[in-house]
Amino acid sequence: MALTRESVYLSMEAHSEPEGWAHVRKVPTGIADLDSIVNGGFPSGSTILLSGDVGAGMLEYVYTAASKTALVNERPEDRRYYLGDHCDDSELPTRVCYVTFSRSKETILQELATSFNADYFRAFRDRTVFKDFSSLYFRHSVVPPSWTHQEDVFDLPSTNLLEELVTFLDENANDSMVVIDSLTDLAISDLVEAKDLVTTVKGLQRAAKRWNGLVYLLLTRGILERRQEQLMMDSTDGCLVFEWRSSPRSSNRQRYMYLEKFTGVLPHLPRDKIARFPTMVSANHGLVVVYMERIS
Repeated sequence: MALTRESVYLSMEAHSEPEGWAHVRKVPTGIADLDSIVNGGFPSGSTILLSGDVGAGMLEYVYTAASKTALVNERPEDRRYYLGDHCDDSELPTRVCYVTFSRSKETILQELATSFNADYFRAFRDRTVFKDFSSLYFRHSVVPPSWTHQEDVFDLPSTNLLEELVTFLDENANDSMVVIDSLTDLAISDLVEAKDLVTTVKGLQRAAKRWNGLVYLLLTRGILERRQEQLMMDSTDGCLVFEWRSSPRSSNRQRYMYLEKFTGVLPHLPRDKIARFPTMVSANHGLVVVYMERIS
């Protein structure tokens, strides 16, 4: 007799952990409702592609996650206030590493300062390791060195952008939440070959397993061809999608977030929690889930 969809889900829910099963170390995302659904966060060492429409919440997600990571490290006694009650057994990275190629530290801090409250801003500013690769990124462009606040590019040694990124991560990514802002910049740059970028992401996925944190890779949807987007997704452990949706009966638009893929996470979610999450941004709480819409 063929299995029905109902019997498949019932058998999954009744499945017990095999003998000798190793406990998976979880790292909180900082989005309390998402952490409650994925049982305390994402598996440690995960490399996660954040793929999104412009303005749909991708940046707000990483700002919220980074700020709450910094705040809880600063105020351990307030852990439940910031992370909720599903992350008691999860392990928080000790710092945030924020990597940029075209955007400056000042731009990021200004965005966070105008979006969130002063506690989020101060914790993020004080407990984040910033690395700005703009001097290399704009080296052979028409952008003058004075615009990137760097020394004259002709005085810089000849180096490869991806190699410099790898060196920085090797030296700083251990026990960190890493944000790479963004793959979009690398994908459209003449400095980086498409195949080298994919290979680097695949290598990053392997290396991240030793770092005991999370790595977020930001990619704007619709910039790359579909095949290239799929290659990026295939090279990571998980993919969170951020999108705008509108109702045919209304002019209102709503931000949504959902898990497109996540090895080791989606198979363990109950059927009623495989959902699309409408989100909003609050100055006092960052990105929050409004409610849950089940995906049929």
